[in-house]
Amino acid sequence: MTTTPPRRRRRAPTRIERAAGKAAALQRPRVILALLLLLALSSVMLLDGYLRAEVGGDERVRDGASSSEVPEKILDGGPILTFRGGRATTISVPAKTIALTFDDGPNPTWTPQVLEILRRYDVPGTFFLVGSMVSRYPGIVRTMVEEGNEVGIHTFTHVDLSYQSGARVDREMQQTQLALAGAAGITTTLFRAPYSSETDAIDNYSWPVYQRLGRDGYTSVFVDTDSDDWKKPGVSKIVRWATPKDGKGAAVLFHDAGGERSQTIEALPRYIEKMKAKGYTFTTVSGVMEQDGASAGSAGAGAGGAPDSGSPGGGSADRRQAAHRTATGTLLYEGRALVLAVAVAEWAVPALSVGLVIVGVAVMSRFGMMLVLARRHHRQRNRRRFGWGPVVTRPVSVIVPAYNEKECIANTLASLARSTHPIEVIVVDDGSTDGTSRIAREAADALGMTNVRVIRQENAGKPAALNNGVRSARYDIVVMMDGDTVFEADTVRQLVQPFADPGVGAVAGNAKVGNRGTLIGAWQHIEYVMGFNLDRRMYDLLRCMPTIPGAIGAFRREAVLQVGGMSEDTLAEDTDITIAMHRAGWRVVYQEHARAWTEAPGSLRQLWSQRYRWSYGTMQALWKHRKSLTDKGPSGRFGRVGMPLVVVFQIVTPVFAPLIDVFTVYSMVFVDFRAALYAWLAVLGIQLVCAAYAFRLDKEKYRYLLMMPLQQLAYRQMMYLVLIHSCVTALTGGRLRWQKLKRTGEVGTPAGADS
Repeated sequence: MTTTPPRRRRRAPTRIERAAGKAAALQRPRVILALLLLLALSSVMLLDGYLRAEVGGDERVRDGASSSEVPEKILDGGPILTFRGGRATTISVPAKTIALTFDDGPNPTWTPQVLEILRRYDVPGTFFLVGSMVSRYPGIVRTMVEEGNEVGIHTFTHVDLSYQSGARVDREMQQTQLALAGAAGITTTLFRAPYSSETDAIDNYSWPVYQRLGRDGYTSVFVDTDSDDWKKPGVSKIVRWATPKDGKGAAVLFHDAGGERSQTIEALPRYIEKMKAKGYTFTTVSGVMEQDGASAGSAGAGAGGAPDSGSPGGGSADRRQAAHRTATGTLLYEGRALVLAVAVAEWAVPALSVGLVIVGVAVMSRFGMMLVLARRHHRQRNRRRFGWGPVVTRPVSVIVPAYNEKECIANTLASLARSTHPIEVIVVDDGSTDGTSRIAREAADALGMTNVRVIRQENAGKPAALNNGVRSARYDIVVMMDGDTVFEADTVRQLVQPFADPGVGAVAGNAKVGNRGTLIGAWQHIEYVMGFNLDRRMYDLLRCMPTIPGAIGAFRREAVLQVGGMSEDTLAEDTDITIAMHRAGWRVVYQEHARAWTEAPGSLRQLWSQRYRWSYGTMQALWKHRKSLTDKGPSGRFGRVGMPLVVVFQIVTPVFAPLIDVFTVYSMVFVDFRAALYAWLAVLGIQLVCAAYAFRLDKEKYRYLLMMPLQQLAYRQMMYLVLIHSCVTALTGGRLRWQKLKRTGEVGTPAGADS
């Protein structure tokens, strides 16, 4: 007779499991948010570069091209080119009349000075504005229009349109109209091409552009008289060259931007006074067009409409703005959005520049400090007279927390079987479902190890497994290692020697990557060697070691019990207990000769999971022990020294380190490719020097350093994203369980390591 076993009641999830599930559900949005933050940063940089016209501009100017297709009447005509009714027509400036025009603005230094001079002499100007500058300095444009001056388009990036495609021409015009709408609430029908001069300079390449723009309703404006102020020939020459001959009228060209314009500012009042003394009046381009009796009735196609400013004031100034159109609807709102986006970029880029300087100084300072202190630490520890005290020979307990470690646990026990120091081994199986405990017992029997105990517990996480092992330990020193780690024969003996000093409460060993044959493994190998041989030496010398690595660490059992054991409050229980040791007055040191070989994650996905847990757990531990900043006496050393160093070097600096890469790319694209490349290579060279010294201290082979440039381009970017992900998580809360990474069991003690 068979009996049906009773159905097991499903256990309700615990609070920790519910929190873990919630945190896991939030991970994907957090990763997306981290990527969006980097995208936003890159977008701001690209926008700023485009606005500064440091890419996309074209300063080439043709000379001597055939003009057979351009009508003679255009080449010999006036400076104002319209296409009323589809027919090309030019308009000349009437005698004794000046249309004062300015190119390349607005500029925050020179344009306001030009406007002040025009205001003082009651003279209007027509300003042909670069759209990127309009979007950067909208207030100047707004003032310019409100004071009765007229504005025209000078393209968005000051590009020679005769070289560009039709789509680029349209984009240059539309973007500038958008900027004008956002800055002053207007659009305009006036246009002046960059690098243009008189109408007789129109050639077969530029003529189609003017025709295209004419069909779109634009009036192209050229010059009669050029001051050539951009050459900075001297004030007297600027005035003389800008003066029309024999009382003729003229469209006169000055510049209010594009370089140093102090001579222009000095020459402009003299020029206005001179021309007024000769009986000249000043007007805008629209004023010239409306004074042209032959075309006044048909001006609608080019620059029609009633003047906005009324009749000339005092007979000396004609402030007509007939080329302006009021921006409404979508165009107005899109223009305002552009101006707002540019304002953000204008604020963000200088702020980021300051951040870059701070980060750069911090990074270089860290490298320098690590090299100096690591060298001092090495020399101190390798002196003949150095010693921790009497040799420690008493047995110790080795605790191995294991969760589904069937691939690795046998190798771990085999390495411990070769230990030259007397040990007991406690394997704590944290609810494994793959037979880890059975494999551990079989391996111990096969190795003849009578000093191995296997303890099974329900799955409760790594901190609970370690605490169980500490409670079960027979000896006063406990060594903790991961279930995927192997020790060298001399590792335990080396690791416990610092306990000869009664003030030492914990010892950090030297973890090394065993599976360094893969690309990811090689990158992590470089990171581990630099971290353990530079960072930890520095922290040890400063007596503020932040972390005892889970792969290899030793503790006084009484110290562990004194601080309450391994806490489940954070994901980084090793960092948590290390800081707690400092605050309890115990000394934490680094023993570089105690080496452990561990299996680093074999895929980017597993690496992300591991590093996310580490970085987020570190933040949790630092926040938990934030009151250490105010601890007094010797136990407050970590709060005074270690906490600031960890926050600056392991959180703040790495979070902002992407600024270096973003600015490097920005400089390569928008500024000076060669200079930016040299700067990047210089930083890489400094890192290579630091890495080479770390490899020398650890007697590692230098060939892995050949992977370092690629590591900086790929691996480091991923670590940035992980840290940003962790920061976002820290702002939203949540907890994760003890995460299990997929292991292969390929890591064993390297040949010759035990010799």
